[in-house]
Formats: sequence, structure tokens, C-alpha cells
Amino acid sequence: MIESSFEEAFSKEWIQTQITDLTNELVILRQVIPWQKIINQLTTFYDSKSGRLGKSLRVMVALLILSRLRPLSDRKVIDQVKENRYMQYFCNVPDDKLATFVESSALSRFRKRLSTKGIAIIETEVFELLRQSGIIKGNTLMMDSTVLSSNIVYPNDVLLIYKAFGKMRIFARRFQLPPWWNQSHIKKRWRTFGRAREGERATPYVIRSSFGDFPHSCGSTTS
Repeated sequence: MIESSFEEAFSKEWIQTQITDLTNELVILRQVIPWQKIINQLTTFYDSKSGRLGKSLRVMVALLILSRLRPLSDRKVIDQVKENRYMQYFCNVPDDKLATFVESSALSRFRKRLSTKGIAIIETEVFELLRQSGIIKGNTLMMDSTVLSSNIVYPNDVLLIYKAFGKMRIFARRFQLPPWWNQSHIKKRWRTFGRAREGERATPYVIRSSFGDFPHSCGSTTS
């Protein structure tokens, strides 16, 4: 058997004191992922009348998503949830359940029960969410990247800043807030940076000028 719904594990007071960065990736994703819609579809993989009550689908689905986002092994993702407030919040695991909320073997059994069909349900819902949010394009292909060869893309200050603006855009759209930055200006500066020669990108001056008056605090990059 399995529960077909879930309750929020955290009070407003806990969130206000423990979750201080509302632009954190996990905070944003937690708010926009259709948890109940996913749960409704996954309950069909369980017997509705017999058997021992299974682990919370809300928690198990979040652990699977989190292990793909980082990526982490089953044991590592559980260990990090116990140590990281944002992961704990994303997975909806309260303090009093942290020590024993799930074992790593349970994740393996959960994947086996869902099979490729159940995993596809989770991936489809998350994929659609990211597509609607504009993070990925509609014609993007979902594929295991381990089978593809690709050049390594080294992060730099400007790339990290540009990604941060992307997360802020998702946050603003989710809570219907007007952007507090000039998006067209950001895109223009990003294109300017992309056209710059490699040597020019490595100087702190170019990084600062790429985003106008945006404060530079990360130092120069050396790819």
C-alpha cells in the first residue's frame, strides 16, 4: 500500500529561520514541481488494499530527482539530505525523521518497482516543467549524456553570473514579480562576452564591463 497524498513537513517559522536564500535552485524547484500530480500517477504501481505501507512517494521522488541533479549515489544523496537544510527542505523530510527516514536500499527497490515506465513519468513531468519555465527549449532531447562525447566547458565568473540571472528570472516568474534588472541589457552583455577573444575574457576588467555596473567579487578567471 502507499499513501496517495502528502503533507508539508515544515512550518512557516522553520522556513523563515532555516531557508534564507529564496533564490536557491532547490527552493525554486520545490515550489514549481507538480508533486501531487506525479504522486497520483505513481500510486498505480502499488496495491491499494494489501501489503505494508510504503515510504512516502513525495520523499522518494524528491530523492530520485536530487540524485540526478547533483549527481549522487543512493547512499550519498541520503547522507547529504541529513546534513543540508536545502536538500532536507526539497525532499520534505522533517528534523524528527532525518535519522531514519529512508535507507539507501529503499531507493534501489523503489526504482525497481517503478521500472522504466514509472521513471519516465517523473522525467516527463520535470522535463515539461523546465520547458515551460524556459530553462530548456521545446525540442530538447532527453538522453543519458554518458554515451555522448563532448568538450569540457569550464565555468567562469560571467557564466555563473548569467546562470544566476536565469534562476532569478524563474523565481520572479513563479511569484509574479517584476524583474528587478534589465534583461535585454543582460543578454546584450552576454553576447558581447561570447564574441570576445579568449585572452580578453581572462581579465577582471572585461568581466566587469560584460555586465555594466554589476559588482565583480569573484576575481579573474583562468580557464
